[in-house]
Parts: sequence; structure tokens; C-alpha cells
Amino acid sequence: MSEVVSLAAARRIALAAQGFGKSHPTTVTRRNLVGVMDRLQVLQIDSVNVFERSHYLPVYARLGAYDKSRLDQLAFAPGSGYLEYWGHEATFLPVDMWPLFRWRMDQFRAKALGDKDGWASDRSVFLDWLRQELRDNGPMAASEIEHEANTRRGPWWGWSDVKVGLETLFRWGEVVSAGRAGFERRYGLAEQMLEPEILDARVERSEAIRELVLRGVRAHGLGTLDDIADYFRLPSAEARTALQELEEAGSVRRVSVDGWERRGKAREVWIDPQAKRPRSIRAEALLSPFDPVVWARDRALRLFDFHYRIEIYTPAHKRVHGYYVLPVLIDDKICARVDLKNDRQNRRLLVRAAWAEPTADADTAPRLAELLRRTAHWQGCETIEVENKGTLSRDLSAALA
Repeated sequence: MSEVVSLAAARRIALAAQGFGKSHPTTVTRRNLVGVMDRLQVLQIDSVNVFERSHYLPVYARLGAYDKSRLDQLAFAPGSGYLEYWGHEATFLPVDMWPLFRWRMDQFRAKALGDKDGWASDRSVFLDWLRQELRDNGPMAASEIEHEANTRRGPWWGWSDVKVGLETLFRWGEVVSAGRAGFERRYGLAEQMLEPEILDARVERSEAIRELVLRGVRAHGLGTLDDIADYFRLPSAEARTALQELEEAGSVRRVSVDGWERRGKAREVWIDPQAKRPRSIRAEALLSPFDPVVWARDRALRLFDFHYRIEIYTPAHKRVHGYYVLPVLIDDKICARVDLKNDRQNRRLLVRAAWAEPTADADTAPRLAELLRRTAHWQGCETIEVENKGTLSRDLSAALA
């Protein structure tokens, strides 16, 4: 009979696996940054900058205030040990993981070339020209490549053929990220950018998926099949096979979590046998919408009873909580959510709305207020202004006063 883990214990296991519950270092070093990136495995990238770009926030949530330029050196500098690929969505990941996604690169290529009406099927000459441009000139951004096809189609999201071509080769693994300039990705040929031991590594699809599943279990602490498969966006059937093999090898164990039943039956849950099981978690953190703790909305609902939908693409008059809403983690519960905006010109941190969750208690507002003070300082803001919207706004204003 498998072990039954209480819901509270499952939350603490999951948060500890994600790096919560530790005191923040006085000074954040490169070693601290590497520790977070290697623990999470993937750091999701998103361009929305209304408060702060998403990839900076999981690091801040786990380490506290740090110099963002040091993370830039890790994430963007060629040869730093990290690069970008579709590990979850677009993500930064350790370069040694790149060979584990060759099956995905091959899959992208086969799908693109197998579609007779697809973009890539009749552009082999153009793609060859792009390859040669990178071979001759080294890493380049799309905007640096001169070609009559380098014209955007439509508004800001309309990519030129040059950009589409570079992204196609990126998905196929023929080019890799070579840093960013002004958040614009630069592209370099994989054969010029990667060490031979990475470039030439060949990992069978089943072996790669098994390794990714194992890393997903360790990053989660524990999770269902859907949780674990989603971490690296793996096919469910193959992830299940990998879990069964890992279970037979003793690398994962099967448990059940109290309260995670479906239709009256316990869900299958797998746990990392080495996962920490803290009796308590002490934390105050703002979670990016793309933080692994909450990016799988069904998991956030099961773990925290937290129903979360990002409303960036919802018309303003239909939004419930706000535009760029961040969940607030206090200890092992999500107690609030805040809609934040960084008014950089006037050096103000704006709290457009603040909402209390049912798990909020008497110290939620003062602890959130102190967290926002630290956050404002990290962001270079001199003042914090709370608008009168949301069930927590009045208490938060009082706490900040």
C-alpha cells in the first residue's frame, strides 16, 4: 500500500523542491544564481515588462534582491553554460540539457517539412541563404540581416520572413541563442556556438524523455503524471512509461496525496525519494505568472486551492483581478494576489489592485507590505502607491503607511 501524503505536507515538499524555505543570502553571488537556475532547470521567458520581465522574478522570489545584470551574464552571454530553447515554453536552460531535446528538434523539422502548405516546405533556398549569412558573419539578430524579406507583416507581432526563418532553424536545433540585445534574440549556428561534446551528443528519444521525467520529478518534489509531463511539455504516454521504468529502478516512488482524488479515486502521484520534507516553510514571495509553482493552473488549484488565470489578453472591462497579477506566497500558502506596475519614469511602484485569498490571515497585509518595500527598493522605486481596488487594498495601504 502506497504512502499517503497530507496536502499540507505536499505543499511543503513542492515548495522546498523549488527552493523555498531558505534564508535569503546577504549578497547574491553567481553561485546562488546558478543554484536557482539548476534547481528549476528551466526559466521561462516572457516579454511583458509592465512590472518586470518574467525570467527575473523566480530568482528574486527565491533569493531576494540581486543584481539583474549578473543574471543577464549567465542567461545571455555566449559560453556562459546556459542557452535558450523550447524546454517548457521559451526558456533558459543549462546547455548540457540541449541534447535531451534533439527528439523535439527532429519532430519540429519533420512536421514543418511534412506540411506541403507550410512556411518551410518551399523555402529551402531561403533557409540555405540564412545559414550562409550566419556562417559568414557569426551571430546576428534578425534586424541585422539585410534582405528584401526582412520586413514585418502587420503590427508589432508580425514577423518578417527573416525572423520566421531564424526561429524555424532555432526550433530545428540548427541555430542556437547567442545572447540578446535590448531583449532581441541573437542567433548563431549551433556548429559554431556549441562545444563538440554537446553538438555531437546523441540521446535516444526514450532515454532523453526518461531523464527529463526524472528532472521534472526532482523539480516538483512530487506530482501527478500531468504535472510531471508538463514541466518539459512531454507526451503523456511516454512520460508514463518513463515513470514506470524509474519506479522499477527505485529513482521515484509512488504515493497518494490526501485531497487529490478524482471521481472518488486517489490520483497516481510520484515523489522524489530524496525530496526534503520540511515541517514548515518560511517565505514571502511574489510569483511570476510563469513561475513553475503556478504555471500549471490545475496543479496550483490542487496544491493551494488557488484559481489563477492571467488576464493580460482579456479586454480591460472583463478583467477580474487586473492586468499583470502576481500571486503572493506567504509561508506555504498563496494568501493574496497583486496587480503591479513599475512606473519607471516617476520611480513609483503602483499596486493597481490587491486581493486577499481565503487563506489570508491577520499578518498578510503587513508581511506583503514589507515584501513590497523590498521589491520597490530592488526595482529602484522611491514610492509605493496603492489604488483602492481589491479586497486587500485598504489594509495594505494602512500597513504601508
